[in-house]
Amino acid sequence: MKKTDRLTMEELSFKQLCSLFCCPPCPSKITAKMAFLPPKITYNLNEVKHEDETDGATDSSSSKKNQENKKKYEFVFMPEYIESGIGMDDEFMKKHFETFYTKTKRGNKIACLYIRNPKKDVKYTILFSHGNAADLGMLTSFYSRLVHHLNVNLFSYDYSGYGRSSGQPSEKNLYSDIEAAWDELIKRYDIKHDDIILYGQSIGTAPVVDLAAKFESAGVVLHSPLMSGIRLLLPVKRTWICDAFPIIDKISKIKSPTLIIHGTHDEIINFSHGLQIYDQCQNAVEPLWVKGAGHNDIEQFKSYFERLQNFMNHDLKDK
Repeated sequence: MKKTDRLTMEELSFKQLCSLFCCPPCPSKITAKMAFLPPKITYNLNEVKHEDETDGATDSSSSKKNQENKKKYEFVFMPEYIESGIGMDDEFMKKHFETFYTKTKRGNKIACLYIRNPKKDVKYTILFSHGNAADLGMLTSFYSRLVHHLNVNLFSYDYSGYGRSSGQPSEKNLYSDIEAAWDELIKRYDIKHDDIILYGQSIGTAPVVDLAAKFESAGVVLHSPLMSGIRLLLPVKRTWICDAFPIIDKISKIKSPTLIIHGTHDEIINFSHGLQIYDQCQNAVEPLWVKGAGHNDIEQFKSYFERLQNFMNHDLKDK
């Protein structure tokens, strides 16, 4: 594919130049403008107590950590969310949902969800970093479809400040959150790196690319990715020191096979972002450009699941 055209500084308007040089936005301002809209919480994680459990205190930090790891939680939708008709089948949730908390290096406690495929012959586990304005409760139906259609297990988590996760959303926390999720998935379920597919959607592509640039995995899926924060606001060519989520600068470091998916009519993150990220990705496979799709409806197109299945069945096996 030919290199996509980039705008030069001469092509920027006077107003845009003033925005950059007279009052350049800081990363926190960029992230505040383009990201982090935690929705109303849609679920609870209710701790499941057993009769043989004791509340005895211990001074050992390792013992406390082990006790926390052994805690079991029940995933329960908030009443108003069940009434909206988006709730999942209770029996499936009880059998195949595993929920717990893990702690990040920055001290936040993040809510995690593991959906175990009913089938036993499952090779891959998707580590899913979701988009903005969503939490785990809003995505359980979609996650379950991925589990069934792709024959995978799926692990997801809520960012700091989202859902039942503690702390505040920030760029640094995003990176810390996914590292904690990655470590927990590997240690708790004894899953190898080359059996994990990193999947990021929208703002979730930022932590996925950051992690994938450091660790190899079976593969990477970038669903409606952005080049960087400032590039959502201004058509600049270079990455400014004040920029946030500089995906375009990290993408070439990914060594795993990478599938890029983008809607041609994306109204939130312009299609050009997907094109340029594909252009810079050293290990990109054939992308999926969904004609007519916007930012939030790609998964409604038949080609979406077909391309993911082909990615797993052919692209990953051919690597």
